[in-house]
Amino acid sequence: MTDANPAAVANRYFDALANGDVPAAMALLSPDIVWHQPGANRFSGDHRGQEGVSALLGQMMEVSEGTFQLAVTGPAMVNGNLVAVPVRFTGQRESVAMDMTGIDLLTITDGTITAVHLFSEDGPAEDRFWGAA
Repeated sequence: MTDANPAAVANRYFDALANGDVPAAMALLSPDIVWHQPGANRFSGDHRGQEGVSALLGQMMEVSEGTFQLAVTGPAMVNGNLVAVPVRFTGQRESVAMDMTGIDLLTITDGTITAVHLFSEDGPAEDRFWGAA
């Protein structure tokens, strides 16, 4: 039986990402996940299902020439089934760099991540990095 504690699920997810274990991270996503990508760039909008999220993350790695990284910068904060995690994300492509903080807000239901809402400290700079929609 998996641990359904929201903070534990979030920690396993971010630990898997930090260790480059994308399959383990993806296994924590609900098959019906809705990923809300902010901004006005090529990746903005809602991405649905594990396949949709996997495709999104793969495209982000491709555009960032494999440099996109995410690091947890503080403890997970829990309110019921919502978990807010402070993060720092970076990337480099061509002559454009991105380095900023944000919050990843996860909705966790029955031990799986059912929704992700992302917040960045500088939306326009993130849009410039990822490129036009």
